[in-house]
Amino acid sequence: MKYLLVLGIVLIAVYVWRANRRAERRPPPAPPADTAATLDMVRCPVCSVHLPSSDAVAGQRGRYCSADHRQQVEG
Repeated sequence: MKYLLVLGIVLIAVYVWRANRRAERRPPPAPPADTAATLDMVRCPVCSVHLPSSDAVAGQRGRYCSADHRQQVEG
């Protein structure tokens, strides 16, 4: 009985030791996304849709989601 207890303690110690070694070998977490890679978003004043600035239609009074909305506001 005494040997089974010692064997159990040794097995638990080996398990804990191996688990700690696996945690040390894990690669570090990925860094957060680069802020330069994010898109600038704009809101259409007519329909309030948010879209990337590169897809927006420029007008004299702002940026719109489509040419129809630009025509509606600017005439």
